[in-house]
Amino acid sequence: MGLLDHIPYTRLAPAHRPWPRAAVADEGWQTAIDRLAEGTLTLLGFWGEPAAVHMALLDEAAAEIAVVSYDCGSGSFPSVAVRHPPALRLERAIHDLFGLVPTGAADLRPWLDHHVWERPFPLGSRGARQTAAYAFLPAEGEGLHQVAVGPVHAGTIEPGHFRFTVNGEYVVRLEQWLGYTHKGVESLMRGANLEAAAKLANRTSGDSAVAYAFAFARAAEAALQVEAPPRATHLRALMAELERLANHFGDIGAICNDASFALMHAQTGVLRERTLRAADAAFGHRLMMDLVVPGGVTRDIAPEGIAAIRALFVEVRKVFPRLIELYDNTASLQDRTVTAGTVKAEYARRFGAGGYVGRASGRNFDARRTLAYAPYDGLSFEVPVLQAGDVDARVWIRIREVEQSVALIEQILHRLAPGEIRIALPAGRGECEGMALAEAFRGDVLVWLRLDGEKRVQRCHLRDASWFQWPLLEAAIEDNIIADFPLCNKSFNCAYSGVDL
Repeated sequence: MGLLDHIPYTRLAPAHRPWPRAAVADEGWQTAIDRLAEGTLTLLGFWGEPAAVHMALLDEAAAEIAVVSYDCGSGSFPSVAVRHPPALRLERAIHDLFGLVPTGAADLRPWLDHHVWERPFPLGSRGARQTAAYAFLPAEGEGLHQVAVGPVHAGTIEPGHFRFTVNGEYVVRLEQWLGYTHKGVESLMRGANLEAAAKLANRTSGDSAVAYAFAFARAAEAALQVEAPPRATHLRALMAELERLANHFGDIGAICNDASFALMHAQTGVLRERTLRAADAAFGHRLMMDLVVPGGVTRDIAPEGIAAIRALFVEVRKVFPRLIELYDNTASLQDRTVTAGTVKAEYARRFGAGGYVGRASGRNFDARRTLAYAPYDGLSFEVPVLQAGDVDARVWIRIREVEQSVALIEQILHRLAPGEIRIALPAGRGECEGMALAEAFRGDVLVWLRLDGEKRVQRCHLRDASWFQWPLLEAAIEDNIIADFPLCNKSFNCAYSGVDL
């Protein structure tokens, strides 16, 4: 029995898709919403275009994906968020970008539009330009007051506004408003050739450059019905695991630093820097940008890069276990991280939270395994899962993933057989679609695209894991003191750029 079997639909022509996509009318759309609301399906993605909206749905038990599409010729579609809150911010973004109105929605406040856009669609039923101040939720009740933080923050952190409602020092509610780094990625994608589009995807969120390039390349290959060479897929995974290592080292230290334990920050900062230098020695770029492309990779690993990676692992095995012991045995640090910022398992499941946020709260999902793609389908690794859901659990998931990434890279280096690293893409196949996921360090990245007959992008949507993690931060900080917000926030380390599109 397939994922779509209980949803009334009209199956669309394959159009070179390796996954089913169906057109649904009101009944089918409502049935899909019902299944999301009851928890039998997970919302994997939700995006729009001028006259249609699309949902990617995941049946986690069967590891099956399908996309349902709703025609919005009238300029509207039945709201998903009114019954399934994880869709809310994506729904608001669709309204901002295309003027499509989610009928029945309780929240139509702008998400990406900060009252400055000249909208390309007519005023009236499809939404007029907003000019009033953004309406944050009111603070009501005796002894409550609001604290505004941002959008400009200290250091190099990206901009985002956080509005706290507090009672004394305790947080009663947090409300976020992002969108300050909106850069029009989906608009820039339209009409771009695959080479230019791959560069744009690569820069969606700089700390996940490899993951975005990996997902985009696989989506394009799915649309064109080609596969990258085996050596290329192993090199892609090698880059992805180096990226994961560098970010996890940085995060572990930064979380400890926000608990005033600077020693861990300094030591893990050294490991992060050495990982980036190993990446540079191996592939000629610290962040490994523009290396993963549709058809393979643009550069093979340098011989000195293999030696640099092995030298890195000697250092990691020497230093990292001592740092883990230091973290685990420092009472003042444990006092700040254990039980702080807890995400309930039900919330993680309902929001489909990926990465360490979901796995620290019992959601056993990792795109590398659940939706196994090459070369991970032939590699051996464990996906660590914990139940506590607090800052400490998110640290430990990162620690265990560091260990798994080291083991994965060693397997990859051992299996890296000679061969070509890139294939020529076939001539245009007419209009075609592709979709793929790649596991970034903070969770699954989804890319959907449609190509025309000249292999130019007609539409492309990129979904960061942070879309379904940011709302959980609002829940996690409730009943914690406001001084613990930096610690909780860093333990999530959600992307601003990744959700501002």
